[in-house]
Amino acid sequence: MAFTELLERAGGVGLFQTLQVLTLFLASVFLPPQILLDNFSAATPGHRCWAHMLDNGSLMAPLNLTPKALMVISIPLGPNHKPHQCRRFRQPQWHLLEPNATATNWSEAATELCVDGWVYDRSAFASTIVAEWGLVCDKQGLKPLGQAVFMAGNLLGSLAWGLLSCWFGRKPMLSWCCLQVAVANTGAIFAPNFLVYCVLRFVCAFGLAGIILTSTALMVEWTTTRRRAVTMTILGCAYCTGQMLLGGLAFALRDWRTLHLAVSTPFFAIFLISWWLPESARWLIITGKADQALQELRKVARINGHREAKKTLTMEALMSSVEEEAASAEARRSLLALFQVPTLRRRSCCLMVVNFSHMISYYGLVLDLQNLGSDIFLLQVLFGAVDFLGRATNNCLLRFFGRRVVLASSQTIGGLSILANMLVPRDLRALRVTFAVLGKGCFGVCLTCFSVYKSEVFPTSLRVMADGFLQSVGRLGAVMGPLIMMTRQALPLLPPVSCGVILVASSLVLPFLPETRGLPLPDTIQDLENQRSAAAKDNQQEVVITESTWF
Repeated sequence: MAFTELLERAGGVGLFQTLQVLTLFLASVFLPPQILLDNFSAATPGHRCWAHMLDNGSLMAPLNLTPKALMVISIPLGPNHKPHQCRRFRQPQWHLLEPNATATNWSEAATELCVDGWVYDRSAFASTIVAEWGLVCDKQGLKPLGQAVFMAGNLLGSLAWGLLSCWFGRKPMLSWCCLQVAVANTGAIFAPNFLVYCVLRFVCAFGLAGIILTSTALMVEWTTTRRRAVTMTILGCAYCTGQMLLGGLAFALRDWRTLHLAVSTPFFAIFLISWWLPESARWLIITGKADQALQELRKVARINGHREAKKTLTMEALMSSVEEEAASAEARRSLLALFQVPTLRRRSCCLMVVNFSHMISYYGLVLDLQNLGSDIFLLQVLFGAVDFLGRATNNCLLRFFGRRVVLASSQTIGGLSILANMLVPRDLRALRVTFAVLGKGCFGVCLTCFSVYKSEVFPTSLRVMADGFLQSVGRLGAVMGPLIMMTRQALPLLPPVSCGVILVASSLVLPFLPETRGLPLPDTIQDLENQRSAAAKDNQQEVVITESTWF
């Protein structure tokens, strides 16, 4: 492609690419702590009803009764033979202290809801939003609803920032989103109620979607073909590091407000640092801003130490090399363009299915840590570590097996791990965690491979818009993930069956997509057609060679 040659003249891979990776790595490290924050800030602690005899000091309790005896006469036993979390006795049940009485010998008519609030177990968390606003018992559905609101912010943000970055550029949108995330999530610690908290988290999620989109686009569009998978793998490993960082921060900071502040303030620094990044020269070229594109290319060449590039990177060389791209500056850049051309329509529809299945299964798994193990801090770190291993090996897998094979196999194994986890009894925690960790490792491979693959199947003029659209479809799955979890009480098997089956079934659409291993990044729709023609020609030659070997 024409721009590939220009990028090589500017140094290809050098100091600039290293500094860019470090800057975007820093931004990416703090993305998972924002997205998975509810695992800890919205953790549900052990709780029971506030009871007069138990929690009103010694004013009403007889002196000869132990706290255990007071618990027996004040709180009925629940289905798990532990103190009921949502009901208390209307009056002290003194008869339950008799030697022959059983603690289960009570009627529901003798109980009432927790009209005076709850007493929470503070051993794991000093405070959470669940304890702050009483999101338990009849209000327990508000927690997954809040998670769905957060994911809805990601959904709308993915679509909005995809369009805005096509109109105004990648770099200014990245800087603005960092500032938006920092302000919104810092402001959430001052929320007076759960509704205001959800609104601020929605605004934060809206900005997070922009950071994901623009950082990926900048990374891809300033990287040569042979280094593209490596840099995207590094970006993926940053996400894993962020997951492990969240587990450590949550373990050290047990108060939800302090945890929010710790994961939000770094974005103020990232906002200031991001201004050194140059705008995408690819985007500048296809939008007709050749002068600015030349300046950015020379800036990159200067950072890379290519002094002779000032002579080779001239306006004449730029215009002659990108004649086709300049001619496509007025190309269709609306969302409908993804479905007007048959090649783009097939790719868009297939990747919609794949990304939707990724997100509904991924967030159904990672936002449900309390259902997988008792030590959620260790489990979060373990998830990040196995994710790191999966993403780190992704580059080798892509180099030897190609994009489609790696994506299909990791999806299938991940889906089967979720289904297998469903069959394991709840008391076998170690085995359940093993299957969950295996599934999480497969997701690491899936998501990194998908981030590389989706950038290679769309032209530069539509790349970020397509990415934003796919992210929106994926976030729709992320919204549905927490909502499906709300059905666990009525239909316990529905969440794991849905997540596992959808993930395995979506791998069946991958044969309809092209293999892009080793191909340069397409800049125009015509480039896609040229790749398709070349692939068809290669296949035809391969068939002829295969047939000749039979004789």
